[in-house]
Amino acid sequence: MSIRVVRLGTPRVKDEGLRLGTVRRPPRGVKKEDYARRDFYDVWVPDLAPSAELVSWLLSEPITDPRWNKFVRGYRAEMKDAKSDRLLALLAALSQRTDFSVGCYCENEERCHRSVLRELLREHGAEMSSSAGFPSSCSSASSLWERAAPPGRRARWRRLPA
Repeated sequence: MSIRVVRLGTPRVKDEGLRLGTVRRPPRGVKKEDYARRDFYDVWVPDLAPSAELVSWLLSEPITDPRWNKFVRGYRAEMKDAKSDRLLALLAALSQRTDFSVGCYCENEERCHRSVLRELLREHGAEMSSSAGFPSSCSSASSLWERAAPPGRRARWRRLPA
């Protein structure tokens, strides 16, 4: 039994289990009753997403290593509150008994909060699965609209130079 970290909107894999959307907002242009059918998520858990302010700050300029590191520190600080800590502990405990997945829309996992969420879940004792079959990074730097929008959707963000 374990937790798989996925990109929301990608096809599910065998034995993936329940899919949790750890995103601040539901997918735009998708009816609520279609979230699971279209492989976004079964349950929405926005309490494990970074705050809107933190995401807005991150996306306001090109994402450099120092900027990313500051985002990671900010997200980790947000996840230290009692509610988030209890959720992380709950998911870690559930991972010992059942398979499920957590995810976000970002194409590049290396520059997505789900990479940090994976670490936080491990730190809470979660059993983690490999994410084989899911893209964890792309061959070139992602533009903002690729990072900020669900797969197949264009975001309102402007495209940044590579």
